[in-house]
This record gives sequence, structure tokens and C-alpha cells, in this order.
Amino acid sequence: MDRPIRVLVAKPGLDGHDRGAKVIARALRDAGMEVIYTGLRQTPEQIVSAAIQEDVECIAMSILSGAHNTLLPKVVEILQKEGVDDILVLGGGVIPDEDIPFLKEKGIKEIFTPGTPTSKTIEFIRNNIKR
Repeated sequence: MDRPIRVLVAKPGLDGHDRGAKVIARALRDAGMEVIYTGLRQTPEQIVSAAIQEDVECIAMSILSGAHNTLLPKVVEILQKEGVDDILVLGGGVIPDEDIPFLKEKGIKEIFTPGTPTSKTIEFIRNNIKR
């Protein structure tokens, strides 16, 4: 039997608001995924370390602080330095539409902004996990 998809939900940077991260974590769990939530104020290094240790297939980061153009690409950069190329990396939160193309160029596979139904995130993860 296949194991459930394992997703690390992370809050990079200094913002202290995690309601959205908890909502998505609950929705992913309800969809049958295993979710590891790292909590608030995680560095990109901590996020990558936890993802590797937990053997996740997806990192879903929620950010509201405005530091998305720095912190989200840094996670992808560290994954690449570690030789990890099989983890799907997603972002969500208050991210202006004009920043989304840059983030995708940097390796964030999809960005989910406020108001996106959780079903869209679940569907995206299921359709893009390499098994």
C-alpha cells in the first residue's frame, strides 16, 4: 500500500500569524496527507533540514511578512545545494501578483494567494508529486 503524501507546512521569516498555515495543514490532513507543521519563525535552513529529516515530498510555505522574494527562493537554493531535487515547493499567503513570475522562475512551483480554495492546493499537490 502506498504511503500518504508527506507535506511540510512551514512559516519562514519573522511574521507571527499562522492561521492560514494551520488551515492548509488541516485541509491537507483531511485529504489524507501526512502533515508536519514546523511552527512560526523558521529559517530557510531549518525548513530544508526538517524536510530532509521528515522525508517529505512537498514543502508548503505560508508567508505574510513581505519577505517572500528572499525567503522562498532561499529554500529552493538550499535544497539544490543539498542535492535534493524531488521535493515539490509551494508558496502561499499575501504575495502580490507581480511577484509570482519571479518566484516561479526561482523554483517555487505554484503560489496560492488568499481566497484560493484548499481543494485547489490539494489537487495541485496530488497532480505534481513524483511517485
